[in-house]
Amino acid sequence: MRRISIVKRFYYLFLEIKRELAIKSEFNELVNKTTDNRFQINWSDRFIYLNDNTKDTFFDAHYIYHPAWAARIVKKLNFEKHIDISSTLHFAAIVSAFKTIEFYDYRPANLNLSNLTTNFADLTKLPFKNNSIQSISCMHVIEHIGLGRYGDPIDPKADLVAMGELKRVTQVGGNLLIVVPVGKPRIQFNAHRIYSYELITNFFLKDGIFKIEDFLLIPDDSIKNGNKLNASAEEVNSQYYGCGCWHFVKVK
Repeated sequence: MRRISIVKRFYYLFLEIKRELAIKSEFNELVNKTTDNRFQINWSDRFIYLNDNTKDTFFDAHYIYHPAWAARIVKKLNFEKHIDISSTLHFAAIVSAFKTIEFYDYRPANLNLSNLTTNFADLTKLPFKNNSIQSISCMHVIEHIGLGRYGDPIDPKADLVAMGELKRVTQVGGNLLIVVPVGKPRIQFNAHRIYSYELITNFFLKDGIFKIEDFLLIPDDSIKNGNKLNASAEEVNSQYYGCGCWHFVKVK
């Protein structure tokens, strides 16, 4: 085993050296073809990327598809204002182009854009009254709460408290967008939790307080085979690190 490992290391080193030599050759080609003086070109000032010369553009399916899903819902609902709790800043920034949005985070973001305000919030103690928010999202956030990754206290049940807070502040008739990693339930410390379909669904549907308006699964193979609207619990739970997107409506 050790011998194979050493061989692999030398092979990867060989590939890296080969790529760097190719880059130096391309640099020399650029210099030789440059016929004006618009830019200084110095090898000592290089900023090399070795992994971008690919057939297709790579992207993180979770963080491309879930904001796109949520932005379309917010646009369709067309409420006066949307509240977002700690989701990716790209979502808040883009939605602010067509909707007033308030962004809250445990680590506030100093982001200056029209229609966008930012502030501090602890998801386990949201600063909103009961049944007060018409449109709210919390995406790829709940799975981190209580694991210490972002400086918050260690608390194994903090995610449940956070979900309870989201339930509390959503008004009757209001819309709540929840996104978490899905698959076999487990904690990958200190990054995140991964939830089964039932862990999220049952928490919000118990007592008939919420209903599911829409559910989207971003599966492990989404880049190749696409996403699945209203996927079954079995499909969700069979993922290794999928992404579950719930659109809940509070009914009582």
